[in-house]
Amino acid sequence: MNKILIITHTADNFSIEKVTEYIAQNECEVIRFDVDLYPLNNKLTTSFQNGKWETFLETTDAKHRLDDISAVWYRRAYNIGRGLKDELEPKFYGAAMGEIRNTLFGFLESIDVYSLGKPSVYRRLDSKEEQLKIADKIGLKVPETCITNSADEAKKFILKHKNVVAKMQTGFAIYEDGVENVVFTNVVNEEKLDELDSLLYCPMQFQKMIEKKREFRVTVVGRDVFAFEIDSQQFDEAKVDWRKDGVNLIDKWKQTQLPKDVEDKVLELLDVYNVDYGALDIIVSPQDEYYFIEINAAGEFFWLDNLTEGNLISKSIADVLCDKAPRRDNVVLA
Repeated sequence: MNKILIITHTADNFSIEKVTEYIAQNECEVIRFDVDLYPLNNKLTTSFQNGKWETFLETTDAKHRLDDISAVWYRRAYNIGRGLKDELEPKFYGAAMGEIRNTLFGFLESIDVYSLGKPSVYRRLDSKEEQLKIADKIGLKVPETCITNSADEAKKFILKHKNVVAKMQTGFAIYEDGVENVVFTNVVNEEKLDELDSLLYCPMQFQKMIEKKREFRVTVVGRDVFAFEIDSQQFDEAKVDWRKDGVNLIDKWKQTQLPKDVEDKVLELLDVYNVDYGALDIIVSPQDEYYFIEINAAGEFFWLDNLTEGNLISKSIADVLCDKAPRRDNVVLA
């Protein structure tokens, strides 16, 4: 029986269970590696002896051999080393975490089988600038953009385009008193020019504000494209960034289809990156122009999966992992 390794964490959502169910239907076995239990509860060992590489994962329940897995899904790597800070003296904690991360990610990069996501792939897809340049090159429309830490350049861009949105290029959050405050996309106009001097310390991405007729969230798995739309302009909190009102909108998305030419370019984008998963944000203007905003290497899909008949996104992920559906060849080691 083929074994599929899923890299995630104990607080991940039910999408893991759904994918696991479909993997079982494909007569494959799932090994789940919760990285927040590493290293205090999970033990990972790789050895090279007598000309042979072997890797074992020891959990509280079992000992799994990993050098003979057939595929891996690198889903999440949250809270690695949870609880370790309470076990070590502060002077040792930073060094230990460095070794832990290097060991875990080194293992993930070296897996010589099909991988749906890798740390190096996620790092590359973190570059919003590269995304926009590739999307533009293959013919997707992208908003006029300025990425800068220069207040003067940002001011010139804003004065030219009048209404501009500002956003961070990463999953940016500020933690205060134990509370996570996510930095959403916000409108910047001429009235806020005096606030731009702080760019010196932290660059931002500015884009010409596109009037929205509809917004699309497009999840691509292999060659399968799952498109959902929402009229975010009906909801005050969601007009600039639908995530601000994401909980209230969770059941208001509708499954739809992209125009064939746009869908072809979306698939071409994943071809360029040689990945089999991506969650794209696309804006449709009142003139029915489709603007690519970004692609998320591990973007969430569970709330959209529930809107399909039989959790089809989870099924598609399972089929790709079990080699039951077309996939791009992204094996790194020969």
